[in-house]
Amino acid sequence: MNLELIPLFTLTVRPVPPVDLGVTPAGHRLMVELAEVVLQGERIRAKKREDVAAANWLDITPDKTALVDIRVTVETEDGALIYMQYQGRRDFTHVYEGVDAPVYITPYFETSDERYAWLNKIVAVGKGTVVGNTRVYEVYEVR
Repeated sequence: MNLELIPLFTLTVRPVPPVDLGVTPAGHRLMVELAEVVLQGERIRAKKREDVAAANWLDITPDKTALVDIRVTVETEDGALIYMQYQGRRDFTHVYEGVDAPVYITPYFETSDERYAWLNKIVAVGKGTVVGNTRVYEVYEVR
């Protein structure tokens, strides 16, 4: 049995400068508010709701693995509300030296809108890059 990856959307995220909590028992903790989140795909087009908080609760472990934990509510162009949460990982080993590494994520979705109820049932994966102050991910539905 083979897995199939169906393009879902391009995810663009623009964070604000992080709040640095410093090194905690879990690792180096950063809270990063998200100023902009945009989903652009054939089946879904949405943006972050301005009136709802969205952030990344990021931990960088002692072995320099960045543990991504993002939660955001988006609104589609046709008015549906969708909660999206994704976890992921990024190798920070050489990031501080200016060497970039991809970000791998596993988003999941919750909505009560019947037009997008299919999102409640899918598994998705994504791979992203950091471009300046913006993160750009290609996200796929796994079948």
